Amino acid sequence: MGEKEETKKTGAAKKKDNGVIRGLLSGTLISENLILRDMRYSALIALLIIIFIANRFNAERVERQIIVLEQEVSDLRAESLSVSADLGSVSRQSEITDLVQERGLGLEELREPPYRIVVNE
Repeated sequence: MGEKEETKKTGAAKKKDNGVIRGLLSGTLISENLILRDMRYSALIALLIIIFIANRFNAERVERQIIVLEQEVSDLRAESLSVSADLGSVSRQSEITDLVQERGLGLEELREPPYRIVVNE
């Protein structure tokens, strides 16, 4: 009698496994067990999926902005170096003298050092 009970149990287990596979393939197992019975958990999972997708899109947008801003910083740094070099070359005394003569301002270089004028009252 023990052997018959074991075969009945294994036969029932096989039918149950066969029913699970059949239900999984047809979609009834998922719809009946997961969605209808555990609606709160399904809603939580759906909400988490939406949050993760939104977070991913936000992270990609921020990354694109970072790349654009890094490029802009690089361009501005190069422009700053260029302007600084131009200013350094223009502010030399010989360049200033040439510019004054070109524009005809009538200014001349000092030939003697400057001195203080002291007024005694």
